[in-house]
Amino acid sequence: MRVLGLDPGLRQTGWGVIDAEGNHLKHVANGIVVSDGKADLAQRLLQLHRGLADVVAAYRPDTAAVEVTLANKNPSSTLKLGMARGIALLTPALQDIAVAEYLPMIVKKAVVGTGHADKDQVAMMIGRLLPGCSVAAPDAADALAVAICHAHHVSTSRQWAAGVADPLAASRAKAPAKAPAKAIRSRA
Repeated sequence: MRVLGLDPGLRQTGWGVIDAEGNHLKHVANGIVVSDGKADLAQRLLQLHRGLADVVAAYRPDTAAVEVTLANKNPSSTLKLGMARGIALLTPALQDIAVAEYLPMIVKKAVVGTGHADKDQVAMMIGRLLPGCSVAAPDAADALAVAICHAHHVSTSRQWAAGVADPLAASRAKAPAKAPAKAIRSRA
């Protein structure tokens, strides 16, 4: 399965493509799509769309995932970021590619093991999970993290659907039988 991960931004949107076969991940490509900061908003959004459409056409992903952007203190910046995120959601959807969304904490937890990891920890784990991967920019590393997160979630969902994976089954099988609770009487 080929996965496209996207980290939306108005100045630049990071993208990363991986191939996932079960638990095996392979880096395919990564980069950023940059918009011209001097252009008007509509032109910048068009630049992002065209750049992402080129990525989709070149790498033909089976599925895509976009990181959810959280609100900033500046409402205008939040609105513009939301528009860039809309382009990131729309572009693969126009090619009939299913698009999932993940909160940053979920992405970090899937890649690093903790939802409060910093960018350096994410980048280090990208290097370990995708050996030999040369990351184009921090936004591309974030996009690869989104792709890895989605690959893990899809794989787990497929295993659950097939009845193969039940993470609680192993712990239930190994856990000793619980003894019945004893009644405690107090003496007054």
